[in-house]
Amino acid sequence: YNGIEPWAIERELQEYDEADLIDVCSTFAYETFRTRGIPAEKLLLSPLGADLSLFHPVPKLDAVFRVLYVGALSMRKGIRYLLEALETLNLPNFELTLIGSVLDEVKPLLERRAINVKILGVLPRSMLHHYYANSTVLVLPSVEDGFGMVMAQAMACGVPVIATTNTGARDLYTDGVEGFTVPIRSPEALREKILYLYHNPEVRQGMGKAALQRIQAQNGWDAYGKFMVDKYQSLLK
Repeated sequence: YNGIEPWAIERELQEYDEADLIDVCSTFAYETFRTRGIPAEKLLLSPLGADLSLFHPVPKLDAVFRVLYVGALSMRKGIRYLLEALETLNLPNFELTLIGSVLDEVKPLLERRAINVKILGVLPRSMLHHYYANSTVLVLPSVEDGFGMVMAQAMACGVPVIATTNTGARDLYTDGVEGFTVPIRSPEALREKILYLYHNPEVRQGMGKAALQRIQAQNGWDAYGKFMVDKYQSLLK
């Protein structure tokens, strides 16, 4: 893993310096700018939502406890920690499904996996709600993720979420109500929460219902669009 090219970092820092306003899509991202000395008045916090016309519940077709990951399979997204969390588990009726492009940096990890996993690659957005709804929990183990839109999409399909603190999770759900929030780089914490949901079906069902209600109450992209249009109009004045 080679990280981000220095020229790209330099360009972004120059853009931040020249901007009148920086739009950030999560409290996590907001706090990273503040800790680097960016004044609050230069930041606009605007968490994203989900397209409720595209992401919605459908009946689950089986009784498999299915852990779902959606996104690029990369080190930045923490896929290694999810694999480590599950590699020692030997549970009946249990499956891991990975959806997204596979980066070269994680191919060796996937080749030596020791769990029941399906790698489906990149799928059209129009198909994703079927995979969300046929999963038991979405896990987003990112080390750094400005806002994981897949969390909102899963919640809109009635699926609880386990995500790290560095994903924008706190802007979407309350820890212990619609899902769980765990530290970064902690396969132990991921394993603990996955096992808890595996052994407590009534809890995961309740969390799924709460997740759907929470995301519907936020009104998805319509609420986000109105917020941004109002903000742009006020800035132009």
